[in-house]
Amino acid sequence: MRTIASMDEGVAEARRTPGARLVDVREEGEFLAGHVPDAANVPLSQLGRIADVAQDRATPLFLYCASGARSARAARELVRAGYADVRDIGGINDYTGPRT
Repeated sequence: MRTIASMDEGVAEARRTPGARLVDVREEGEFLAGHVPDAANVPLSQLGRIADVAQDRATPLFLYCASGARSARAARELVRAGYADVRDIGGINDYTGPRT
């Protein structure tokens, strides 16, 4: 697991990384209120659904939430579950890029 210093940097790195998935671990209502374009929503409370967006445990996963707390927890859980390339990019509250 790796922590990336800023949400903006993390999104940029995700876009440069072949096969990477950007994953918003906030609840669905939070996601629908605004999220990074092309992000998948897999709430922390439903993290078992991660295979819906990353069947291969080698898929690079870039996780974010609102402030960084849930994404950090999700990253730890995914590493324990065998995902090899997990990056916590923090919280969308600090993101300056476009939102959908």
